Formats: sequence, structure tokens, C-alpha cells
Amino acid sequence: MNATTRLQRFAPNHRGRDLAVGDIHGCFSKLSEALHRIGFAPERDRLFAVGDLVGRGPESPQVLHWLAQPWFHSVCGNHDLMTWRRALGIPLQEVDHVAHGGQWLDALAAPVQRKIAQGLRALPLALEVQTALGPVGIVHADFPYDDWQAIASGSFSANDAGMCLWSIERYRCGYRQPVRNVRAVIHGHMTVSRPAQLGNVFFIDTGGWRDGGRFTLLDLRTLRPA
Repeated sequence: MNATTRLQRFAPNHRGRDLAVGDIHGCFSKLSEALHRIGFAPERDRLFAVGDLVGRGPESPQVLHWLAQPWFHSVCGNHDLMTWRRALGIPLQEVDHVAHGGQWLDALAAPVQRKIAQGLRALPLALEVQTALGPVGIVHADFPYDDWQAIASGSFSANDAGMCLWSIERYRCGYRQPVRNVRAVIHGHMTVSRPAQLGNVFFIDTGGWRDGGRFTLLDLRTLRPA
């Protein structure tokens, strides 16, 4: 991950709701509308994103504004990784960022590219949010273990981190074994027509960034859409 924090933990929110949202992909106006519809209150509610903040939508440069909000938090997604790597002149050799919706980056001045790169590079690989019923983990794409505590272990490898960013194996295989020592794990990355669940693992990228798609806002207390 190169300078990215592996795990960031959050204490319970005793004042309002904690919500998770699927991949945003530079569609921040559409996300704002979705938050307005459910009465999101930034003075007491928090929003946790599953990554891929930038990439395919028209408003990717707005990511700096969102990252500056004290109520907004996110893990790193594969599109975020591709973006900061290319902005800093160290692109991933095995993936063509432009071909995967990264052309927006080239329209920005170099200083803005660097600021975006710094913000995305600082995103953690995983979040752990405490709720009244136990912790909820958030990872962009997949989690390669059946025990959440593996994320903090010394044996967690670079390959494991790569699976967290890119893999769809759990969803593809329909693997229903629960992840131990966590109430639930929330993923994006795999676009689904409606929220899906395998064991205690939830997939919530319902294509809010697509025409005709919608953002799923999952309440971390109830594990139901808000």
C-alpha cells in the first residue's frame, strides 16, 4: 500500500447515526441528494465510504472538499490507489488508469493533482467502527481471512492488502463463512443491483455512480439501508 495506514478505528457515535456508502466514483452531487433524502445531519451523523471516491464520475476533483469534512471518512479503493500513484509519477504498471476512468486527472493543474494524491494516499486500507452491538469493519473489495483480527496481525501481507483492494473472490464464490471477531464487514467494488449479504459480509455498491443506479446508505447500527 505504500504509506497507507492499514487500520483506522473509530469510537461509537453517541450523538447520531453512522452510515456506510458504496463506491462514489466522483458523483458527489448525487451522493449529496441521497444524504438529503434521508435527513443526514453532519453535526451529529458520520458517513463512512467503502473507497473508490474518484474515477468514473464528473466530480472527482471535489474529493478534496469531502475529505476535509470531519464527518466523512473512507478506506482506499483501487481507483483511489491508481489515481494517487499516477499523480505522483509512479503509476501501476499492470493497470491503465486512463482506460479505467482516470482521464479526469489530466485536466487538473499539477499542484491540484498533488493535493488529491496526498489526500488519497493517506486513506487507510480498513476502518473499524464501534457500534452498540459490536465493531463493524469496512474494506473496499474483499477480506482474505475468516478472522477480522488478521488485519492487525504481523502476518498480514502485501498480497492480502492487494486482495482488500481488488479481489471479488468471496462474492464470486458465494462464500458464506462469517468473519469472526467483528459484527459485520462492509464492501463495495462489486457492483450489485441491490445490497447483498454473504454470512456477515455486506456488498453495498449499488451503482450510485451509474445512470439509473442509486447509492445505498447502510445504517451501521441496524445493518439495514437508511
